[in-house]
Amino acid sequence: VVSSALERVARVNRIEYGLSIANGMPATAGDPCPLRDEGAKLSRRGYRSPGMTRRAEILIIGNEILSAKVADEHSGFLCREFRALGVDVRRVVILPDEVEAIGAAIRDAWRRSDLIVTTGGVGPTHDDVTIAGIAHGLGRAVVRHPELEALVKEIYGEHPPSALARLAEIPEGASLLSAPGLRIPVVVVEKLYVFPGVPEEFRRKFNAIKSRFLDTPFYIKKVYLAVGEEPIASILYEVIAKFP
Repeated sequence: VVSSALERVARVNRIEYGLSIANGMPATAGDPCPLRDEGAKLSRRGYRSPGMTRRAEILIIGNEILSAKVADEHSGFLCREFRALGVDVRRVVILPDEVEAIGAAIRDAWRRSDLIVTTGGVGPTHDDVTIAGIAHGLGRAVVRHPELEALVKEIYGEHPPSALARLAEIPEGASLLSAPGLRIPVVVVEKLYVFPGVPEEFRRKFNAIKSRFLDTPFYIKKVYLAVGEEPIASILYEVIAKFP
């Protein structure tokens, strides 16, 4: 149907166009998004229901991002990686370092999503309220994990400065996810994964565990035309009407 519709456009405009279709090729990080209804997924047997696609939300936490002191390097990286893994990113939200704001965003994302990723913070300084905000949003207390306490002592000595004790804090009920190459594990609260804000540390941790996010991959078809949007707009509406 798509091919015949595009051929009609070409005939109307009396032009020649190149058509390249990559059948059955899964999308990879860096590939452009295919033309498809938001939330729908292509499989080898056609479109899948939007409800069958795992939905993710990304919460970027940091005043430095909102003030433009630091550029956001995480959202683009995560969107590319999740697409390659077959996960549908539905929202990217940038939040200030405020417990209430983080908590509200966590509650909203929890109701909508199958997977939540936070980046930013998770350090010992006074302005790092990521863990407190997540715990607040989930209605949980902040507690210290014995394994993280032992790691802090291993890294910083038997009697580390009192402020470093915050590095062992997690939302109550959270678990620790270890992987080869990670000295410090990832904090996980059911479907929520907590990553640090420093880009190098964030990517190292994400790459170490990203296989657990693998889902049915997206499959795409690429169509190249020597026309603008205007000649094909009405035909695209016809296609979407037949394949919502």
